[in-house]
Amino acid sequence: MKLKNSKLMMIRQLDKKLRLYGSLSVLSVPSSGWINSVRKALNMSLRQFGQYLSISPQGVKDLERRESEGSISLKSLREAGEAINMKLVYGFVPMEGSLETMIENRARKIAIEIVKRTSVTMSLEDQANTNERLTQAVEEMTQDLKREIPKSLWD
Repeated sequence: MKLKNSKLMMIRQLDKKLRLYGSLSVLSVPSSGWINSVRKALNMSLRQFGQYLSISPQGVKDLERRESEGSISLKSLREAGEAINMKLVYGFVPMEGSLETMIENRARKIAIEIVKRTSVTMSLEDQANTNERLTQAVEEMTQDLKREIPKSLWD
């Protein structure tokens, strides 16, 4: 039981951290990228920014191009930010609101598949269950899967 509680606690702690990023998910990256936008807002030339990074103006241009194409590394973004006294903030925002919700939705999907399979087999053996019993079985299995979070949940 201790392991199950520690999993749940870990998920809730991570959810709490990820929730902070939720409000940021509505922001969009400027089309020219953050490096270019910040550099221009600071009225800094390619040469000046390059001096902070110890790279050529062409190197800065390449950095900005890679960012706008989405091929820049986190390390390069972090270094560019640090060069102008800024911090890179990086994270994920669960599309379903939280990790707990994501786990529950996946557990319910798996539970429905398992209960349907079992229900078909039982019907063939003339032992069909009521819809109420099937709903209850799905709910119980969902809760079990949520509690256990088996690796097979993601197969």
